[in-house]
Amino acid sequence: MSSTKTILVTGSTSGFGRAIAFTFAQHGWNVLLTGRRKERLDELEQELQTEFGTSVLTLCFDVQNREQTQQVLKDLPHDWKHIDVLVNNAGLAAGLATFQEGDPDDWDRMIDTNLKGLLTVSRSIVPHMIARKKGHIINIGSIAGKGAYLKGNVYCASKAAVDILSQGMRIDLLPHGIKVTNVSPGAADTEFSLVRYHGDVAAAAKVYEGYEPLHAQDVADVVYFAATRPDHVVLNDIVVTPLAEANPMYWHKELRN
Repeated sequence: MSSTKTILVTGSTSGFGRAIAFTFAQHGWNVLLTGRRKERLDELEQELQTEFGTSVLTLCFDVQNREQTQQVLKDLPHDWKHIDVLVNNAGLAAGLATFQEGDPDDWDRMIDTNLKGLLTVSRSIVPHMIARKKGHIINIGSIAGKGAYLKGNVYCASKAAVDILSQGMRIDLLPHGIKVTNVSPGAADTEFSLVRYHGDVAAAAKVYEGYEPLHAQDVADVVYFAATRPDHVVLNDIVVTPLAEANPMYWHKELRN
């Protein structure tokens, strides 16, 4: 591989992750992409190589599986261990219920992906960044991590943990010259709601009625901007929402172009 910069994006088979992969590949970066769906990873690899001619490596694993995640990242080819930017994008909301009616299986899935998966991936990659005294970790949080909303309890808690963890990582990695950024998107039209509603297409579609939500590319543009600031500049915390959303509780819908 050349001296071109390399980015690792988890959860890259859809939504923000896929858009981030395309954005960085378009700008000539080497892209290391992970996800659970091998078919989609293979398709994405082919698309990026055909369209941009960039170097692509795909890894199929689930960040919820700590041992598998650690082993796959430990076995990275030597040339791919020089990761300039890690984007911890893998995340989800499972279910929408009051705390007292929540499904513990949904809780485990959210905590194991949104928080523990992020921890495992970061812990595997950080030593290489420390050795080089350089690197950038971008955690995809959520506006849900800035304040709870009805029936969001455990999802909000998992993203609040990402928010405070990003602050702690920034402090701990300060002596090693490693940047840490927390990006907190608001409502975005991706597979997010479809996953939250366990595949109920009609329920998912209603989430985006009456306003124009964020699109995956909007968040990818923010991530690219954060990752390409000068070495002395760190965007520590970024909140990005659609115009209609001030925060998870305050909306003005029927706003569409």
